Amino acid sequence: MTPERPAPAVPTATYRLQLQPEFPFGAAEAAVPYLAALGVSHLHLSPVLEAVPGSAHGYDVVDPARVRDELGGEAGLRSLSRTAREHGLGLVVDIVPNHMAAFPRHNRALWEVLREGTESPYARWFDIDWDAQGGRLLVPVLGRRLGEELGQLKVDGDVLRYHDHVFPLREGTESLPLPQLLDAQWYRPVWWRLARTELNYRRFFSISELIGVRVEDPEVFAATHGTLLRLLDEGVIDGLRVDHPDGLADPDAYLSRLHEATGGRWTVVEKILAADEHLPSAWPVAGTTGYDALRQVDGLFTDPAGGEELLGHYRRFAAPQADRGGDWAATVRRAAHRVVTYELATELDRLTRLASRLCATSPDPALRDHAPWALRGALRELLVRMEVYRPYTSTDAATVVTEEAAAEARATFTVPEEAHAVDVVREPALGRAGDGAEQAEFRARFAQTASALRAKSVEDTAFYRYVPLLSANEVGGDPGAPGLFPEDFHAYCARVQRDWPTTGTVLSTHDTKRSADVRAAIAVLTECPQRWADVLAEVTGASGGAPDPHLVWAAWQTYFGLGSAAAERLQGALLKHAREAGLHTTWTEQDPGYEEAVAAFVAGMPSGPAGRLVTHFREALEPHIEANVLGAALVHLTMPGVPDVYQGTEGEYRALVDPDNRRPFAPQKEPSDKGELTGAALRLRRRRPEVFGASAAYAPLAAEGPAAAHCVSFVRSGEVLTAVTRLSLRLAEAGGWRDTSLTLPPGRWADALAPEREFEGDTRVEALFGRLPVALLERIGGE
Repeated sequence: MTPERPAPAVPTATYRLQLQPEFPFGAAEAAVPYLAALGVSHLHLSPVLEAVPGSAHGYDVVDPARVRDELGGEAGLRSLSRTAREHGLGLVVDIVPNHMAAFPRHNRALWEVLREGTESPYARWFDIDWDAQGGRLLVPVLGRRLGEELGQLKVDGDVLRYHDHVFPLREGTESLPLPQLLDAQWYRPVWWRLARTELNYRRFFSISELIGVRVEDPEVFAATHGTLLRLLDEGVIDGLRVDHPDGLADPDAYLSRLHEATGGRWTVVEKILAADEHLPSAWPVAGTTGYDALRQVDGLFTDPAGGEELLGHYRRFAAPQADRGGDWAATVRRAAHRVVTYELATELDRLTRLASRLCATSPDPALRDHAPWALRGALRELLVRMEVYRPYTSTDAATVVTEEAAAEARATFTVPEEAHAVDVVREPALGRAGDGAEQAEFRARFAQTASALRAKSVEDTAFYRYVPLLSANEVGGDPGAPGLFPEDFHAYCARVQRDWPTTGTVLSTHDTKRSADVRAAIAVLTECPQRWADVLAEVTGASGGAPDPHLVWAAWQTYFGLGSAAAERLQGALLKHAREAGLHTTWTEQDPGYEEAVAAFVAGMPSGPAGRLVTHFREALEPHIEANVLGAALVHLTMPGVPDVYQGTEGEYRALVDPDNRRPFAPQKEPSDKGELTGAALRLRRRRPEVFGASAAYAPLAAEGPAAAHCVSFVRSGEVLTAVTRLSLRLAEAGGWRDTSLTLPPGRWADALAPEREFEGDTRVEALFGRLPVALLERIGGE
C-alpha cells in the first residue's frame, strides 16, 4: 500500500514507546492510529534487538544480529513500520553499542569466548583484560565463596551448571575432577563480591551483568550494527538514538563511522552535559537526547531565591553534615571517593596497571620510580575532581582535567615529592604523552572510568543524599543551582537554535527519577518554602516511627509530588532511595532493621493523619501545580529542538523511578487540559515544520507591567507564539497580573486551543491566558 505521505527526514516530534514482552510490536502497531492523531511524526522505540528473555527494557542485548522474538521478531517490526507509514509516521530506534548481557547462555558470542577463550573469533568482541586473572575471564555469579558453593556446581555433559546459570566446558575437560575442571576453563566462577576488585572485563557502570563491547574494532562494529543498518537501508527504520556513547573507547570515531554507515540519518546521542558543558561540535549528530533541555525547562519553573530558602530549612530539619547531604559540591566529592574506592575499584586497578606500564616502558627517566600506590592515588584524586562525564578526543581535555584539579590532587599527598604522580597520569589523560597504542589505551580507559564514576557518584548516589529539592535531582540536573532566570533560558534556546536546531528535547524518559508532572509539583515548594517547613514540622509531630530526618524529608516530598498514591508505589521508590544513598543501608550491605523501619513508615504515610495533612496542602496548591505542568509541557513542545514525548505523558502522568515509569503503554482516554494542549502543539509542529525546524527562528518576547517577570514568552519564526505563567503562586501573592501586557508581533493571532479567540497588538496578559495559565497562538493575518 502506498504511504499516505513519506515520513520527514527530520522528525517534527517523536513518541517514546517502551517495548517489552507485555507490549510487543503488535501492541505498538495497534496504538499507531492514536499516536498519528496526536500529532507526532515518528515513533521512538526502545531497543529492538534480541535481549535477555523477559527483559522489560531491552538494554541487555544478547544477539545484535536478530530482532527480538519476544517482541514479534523482524516480521513484527516490519509490520509495525508498514502500519506507521500508512499513517504518515516513521520509526526511530534506540541502539546499544556499549554493552551486551554478560552471562545468559543466549549470548552465543560470549558463550563461544567462555568455551574457546582467546582462540575464539568472538574474543575481540568483548572488552576483556586477558593479562589479568591469569588469562581467565572472571565470572562473578557465586552466592558465596567457591569452597562453600562447590557442591552446587554440576557437570552436565559438556556444560557446567550453577543453579540457573549454564557455562560451556573447554573441549576435553569434561571428565576431569571438579577442582581441576574449574582450573582448566577459560573462565573462573567466583563469589559475586569479587567483582568490585577483581573483575577483568569492562562493564556498564558497576553492573557486572553487562559486559563492554569493543565497537571501536571495525569488524565488531559491522557485526553488531549490521542488522540495524540493513533495516535503515531498507527503509524499515528512519533514525537512531545512541545509548551511552560515553562508555565507548572513542565516541568521536564511533559516531563518525555510524554517520557514514547510516548515510547521515537523524541521530541523537544520550549525552549528559554538565551545566556549562557543550556537545562536541565535531560530532556528526543532530544533538543530544535532551537532558540538557530538561534541566533548562525545570529550572525555568523553579524559584532561585525560594530554592535557597528551602535549602536552609532542609539543613535545619535534617541537620546533615556538609559532605553527607548538606552541601552539593561536598556531597558529590564524598560520593565520588566512595564509588571509585569501592564500586569501581577494579576499574581503577586496571587504569593503575596501565599507568605503571607507561612509566616502566617510557624512554624518559623522569617517569621511572613511581610506585603503583602513588599512581593509583593520583588517578583517584583527578577522577573525583572531574565535573563532567569524560574528556573527548575532539576537544581539549585540559578544559575538564584542569590544572586547578591537578593542584588540589597534588595537595592530597603528604610527601610533596610523591605528588609528581599527578602530572605523570594527567599528561597521558590529556593526550600529551605521545600517540602510541599504550598511550591511546590509557586515555580511553581514563575517559571510560571517569564516565562510570560520574554516573554512579552523581546520579546514583549524590542525588539520593542531597535532597532539599527532589525535582532538581534529575538526570542532567544541577541540584546545586536548581532555579533559572528567564533570560538564561532564552539564551540557551537561542544557542540551541543556532548550533543544534534538530537536537532532541525531553521532560520525561524511561530513566528519569520522577516524571515531569511529579517534578512540576515539587518545584512549587520553592515558591512557599516556609509553608513547606511548617507542614513538615506538623507532619513530623503527627507521624511516628520515622527512620531518620533525611529520609523523612525525601519521603514527604515524594508523596507531595506523586499525590494520592498507593503505598506499594512509594515503597519501592523509597527503599531504592535509601539503598542508593548508602547512608544507612545499601544494595549489597543491607541493614534489615533500618529497611523494616523505612517500610513501616512508608506504609503508614497515605492513610495516617500526616498523609492527610500533606494531601490537603497539595490540594491548596493545585492551581499552581497545574500552571507548572502546563507551562513546562508547552515550553518543551515549542522550544528549539525535536521534542520527545514519553509514553502517556500527553496527559496527566505521575510516575517515579523505574520500574514505576516503565509500565506497559496505554493510550490516554480521559480528556484533559494537558492532553488538549499537547495535541494542539504537536499537530501545529507537524503542519508547519518550517516554523520549528533547522531554518526556523527563536525570539524572546518580553511582557511589560507590574508582573512582567511572571510571563515567559517567545515567538517561533514570527508565526507561532508561546506564553506561559512562571511562579504563579508568587504571582498570586503579589496581587496577580493587574495591568501587565504583552505586545504581540504584527498581525492577528488565534488561540490554537480556541481559534475563535483572536488577539492583536497590545494585549493584557490576564485576557490572553483566559481559562488556562498558558497560551499557544498562531499568526493568521498579515500586518
